[in-house]
Amino acid sequence: MNDSGQDAGSSAGSRRKDARRNQQTLLDAAAAVFVTSGVEAPVRDIAAKAGVGMGTIYRHFPTRADLVIAVYRHQVDACAEAGPALLTTSPTPHAALGRWVDLFVDFLVTKHGLAAALQSDSAGFETLHAYFLDRLLPVCTQLLDAAAASGEIRSDLDAYQLMRGIGNLCIGAESDSRYDARRLVALLIAGLRHP
Repeated sequence: MNDSGQDAGSSAGSRRKDARRNQQTLLDAAAAVFVTSGVEAPVRDIAAKAGVGMGTIYRHFPTRADLVIAVYRHQVDACAEAGPALLTTSPTPHAALGRWVDLFVDFLVTKHGLAAALQSDSAGFETLHAYFLDRLLPVCTQLLDAAAASGEIRSDLDAYQLMRGIGNLCIGAESDSRYDARRLVALLIAGLRHP
């Protein structure tokens, strides 16, 4: 292989990395706009937040449903990847669990709007819900097991039940400014500790 071939390969890899980074920026911007303005927010608002043109959004996500699904999956992936990282950087497993639950709550508050937008496509919604469980249940289980093994919390906790309970505490949080789901979830997590 000659030098020009290596340069072409390196250049293509660099473009792919830039494209992934741009897409991540776009998904983060869309998620932020969805939280403040809902999933029906104008595409121009998302483009402005991401610092891109509207054509860039439509090139990556031809329909609003494509964008909503991508944001949902992006947020699930970020939440899933955060769990193991928090276990290694937090002072205790219980602290890692608490920090991860904060991220999970942030996701859930956004998710309720995303889920409502996807209800008309029940097959697509079911697929995303399965993706959500497949990615997040093992992470929550890992965090609970680590906190239980360290003696900080009870050992008879089920990740699905905990996630379901947190989800139920988050219902309505996005539409009622007087309701503080984060505070209630923090009380729930504090209550997991051994007396």
